[in-house]
Amino acid sequence: MKRIIMLVAFLVVAGVTMAQKYAFVDTEYILENIPSYTAAQEQLDQISKQYQKELETIHGEVEKMYKDFQAESVLLSEDMKRKREDVIITKEKEYKALQRKYFGPDGDLFKKRQGLIKPIQDDIFNAVQELANEGSYAVIFDKAGGLSMLYTNPKFDLSDQVLQKLGYKN
Repeated sequence: MKRIIMLVAFLVVAGVTMAQKYAFVDTEYILENIPSYTAAQEQLDQISKQYQKELETIHGEVEKMYKDFQAESVLLSEDMKRKREDVIITKEKEYKALQRKYFGPDGDLFKKRQGLIKPIQDDIFNAVQELANEGSYAVIFDKAGGLSMLYTNPKFDLSDQVLQKLGYKN
């Protein structure tokens, strides 16, 4: 859907302004050349691994509790069975709540990503916007995004200029 919208927008702009200048950038390339982005990604990976390890430990505990319950259920009274089931269900709920807290749409990892990555992305966007204004470009495409480009002429690639504007050498 995003591709269709961008293609339609491009065709409308191209039809109206045939004499306009177009360029593209490769945000993947730009991000790979920004050390703070690489450091942020590594930090996020470490946090993710830590969260995953914690969740795996809790999941293992739940699995053990359930297996123990199955093995001992023959010997337990109905009241004791119900109590053990309640403990297992409570532990499973805790596991799922912690999973949402860490990896959910508004989870800790998402918030941490927003705090570390979004400022870098905002800087890139601002640098692209400045280059567009300075170079009088009508449209600047992102080659790394979902837009398919069958051919790109390197002379219209502004990725290195974006890095320079951000103060990085390629």
